[in-house]
Amino acid sequence: MMEKNETKSTNSPYLAPLLAGAMAGLSVDLTLYPFDTLKTRLQAEQGFHKAGGFRGVYRGILTVASTSMPTTALFFVSYETTKTLCIPHLPSSYSSLVHMFAASVGEILACVIRVPTEIAKQRKQTYVGTKKTSSISILFQAYKTEGFRKGVYRGFVSTVARDLPFSFIEMPVWELLKTTLRNHNDGQLSSFQTALCGSAAGGFAGAVTTPLDLAKTRIMLAPDYAVTRKLRIRPVLEEIYCRGGVRGLFAGATPRLLAFTLGGFVFFGVYDLTKNLFERNTSR
Repeated sequence: MMEKNETKSTNSPYLAPLLAGAMAGLSVDLTLYPFDTLKTRLQAEQGFHKAGGFRGVYRGILTVASTSMPTTALFFVSYETTKTLCIPHLPSSYSSLVHMFAASVGEILACVIRVPTEIAKQRKQTYVGTKKTSSISILFQAYKTEGFRKGVYRGFVSTVARDLPFSFIEMPVWELLKTTLRNHNDGQLSSFQTALCGSAAGGFAGAVTTPLDLAKTRIMLAPDYAVTRKLRIRPVLEEIYCRGGVRGLFAGATPRLLAFTLGGFVFFGVYDLTKNLFERNTSR
């Protein structure tokens, strides 16, 4: 797979990132879901073992599988479109800023789908009761007791606050690593090399943003919004730091680092491979 992964399809500039993003999101979520479950339980306030331990690590996966495709498809369509619109009008020295801006647009739009999914997924991951509960019933109960904004979309701001810094780091680093490899490889870049770049960028960004992910998890898992309405990222992190210090702020960092290192490889590798295959077939 060569430089072609940077060109646009002659049929539509949206179809390639739409399909590739959907396939990438589904692939990485189905493959690495257990790591996310373990990370969530490590970050749960009640503790790892009370939150479920190593039991049922695939609990809630149907919720993720059914929404990962539209979420990542929306992100990459927004990212590629914003990047394509901005880059021709700015000097090459602004490329990192363009990638950051494009990533922010993609993340904010993707969070419209991601946040309700996270609410349902994380509450299923930490549920230890015997009564079966579905993701729909969790979201319906959240809406019924706490409303749309405070229930279904609780943690939207903290999720955006976590995902924006993550994308600010991951996407420019990914693009920079690709450019560096391409410059040392006669302008060529394979999907495997793209996956390696994604692995390095994802692992680094995931580790750095662990405290923000921890705050988001605590806010989403809080049982009653009426009682915990004052929960904000800074007070939550201050409380965690007072109890556990720096180590407490990075609870779940190891599975998060491992998940995003492996996930970055799968995610960006599948994205690039699918995008190239689609563009090659449609250009015939």
